[in-house]
Amino acid sequence: MTDRILVLGGTTEARQLAGKLAAKYEVTLSLAGRTRDPVPQGVPVRVGGFGGVEGLAAYLRDNRIKLLIDGTHPYAANISANAAQAAQLTGVPAIALRRPPWEQNPGDRWTLVGNATEAAALLGTTPRKIFLALGRQELAPFEAAPQHAYLIRSVDPVEPPLAVPHATYIPARGPFSEVDDCALLKAHGIDVIVAKNSGGDATYGKIAAARQLGIEVFLIRRPSLPDLPSGADVEEVLRLADHVLTPGPGPEKRGV
Repeated sequence: MTDRILVLGGTTEARQLAGKLAAKYEVTLSLAGRTRDPVPQGVPVRVGGFGGVEGLAAYLRDNRIKLLIDGTHPYAANISANAAQAAQLTGVPAIALRRPPWEQNPGDRWTLVGNATEAAALLGTTPRKIFLALGRQELAPFEAAPQHAYLIRSVDPVEPPLAVPHATYIPARGPFSEVDDCALLKAHGIDVIVAKNSGGDATYGKIAAARQLGIEVFLIRRPSLPDLPSGADVEEVLRLADHVLTPGPGPEKRGV
């Protein structure tokens, strides 16, 4: 029987990884369900939470999972912690795809902050034009700084809208290029960007554009994540998975 893998996803790399693993293994990709219309994944998908550590452990046991892969966003610290604990409880091997953070380059005007609340406080009392390059769940702290004008870009609508007098919403799905983000920042007269250090290429355009335009960036530090065997990209994690599992027949041999 082909070994079963559960990939905790939500990133482009996790989707790519699951697709490549499916050539040799039986793969399920788990999504939190925060995006209403996710891009096609190419493998069986499970949507929604597991119910904490015990719920995930039960899923691993009930579905005879042989390998758990944490391919979640670098800031999904709770999910990553639950994954590591569930793997320990069940004895299921766990590995992770850990996207490297961006490195500061000459010309970058970065201020590192612990969270969105700290960033909102550091914006100051003088009205400024702020690009909030954050998820919808991180926007609420900026309601405490209603003097600023906010530009918010998100895949899904922000509902309810931010309770501030000046906010502009742009529905868009990445990747975003440096050229496009440079034009966006200029068009809206942005003074400051608030962002996470997500790493990767898909959303780096705003960081490069900020460097080009001399715009300040408040960058939220990455959280601490469990110490799992990890790879920095899809190919590294594929090699790790092959070390743990014995490949079985491909989809064509399974009648898929």
